[in-house]
Amino acid sequence: MILGVDPGQRRVGVAVADPETRFARPLEVIDRTTSDAIARIKELVVTMGVDCVVVGRPVGLSGRHGPAAEAQRSFLELLKSEVAVDVAEFDERFTTVLAERALIASGASSRVRRAKRDAVAAQVMLQGYLDSTR
Repeated sequence: MILGVDPGQRRVGVAVADPETRFARPLEVIDRTTSDAIARIKELVVTMGVDCVVVGRPVGLSGRHGPAAEAQRSFLELLKSEVAVDVAEFDERFTTVLAERALIASGASSRVRRAKRDAVAAQVMLQGYLDSTR
């Protein structure tokens, strides 16, 4: 299994993919204000038999790294020290926009979109990673 993680300041989107089918699906959203995201990801790695974690790397339109990239770097380093599997990075540009569009197209209400957006963004990022490694 491959776990996709889209870390944000308030929420962390999580998606999962089977390496054989190579299709990502949204899994859950971790609220960072009420729970320890790293601990939950570590738990998912163990219980789901994850072999690799792919973490979204925020890059601006100019290709430069901004303040969000620094926060992600800290998250990434902490995650690497806590899990005993490979941890990779992948560009997450436009994933939230694409997730929002997909949810709107599916007819999801604003409440449902808010609840699922980060997990769907993680799915978009993870699918991009899977497609790039074919």
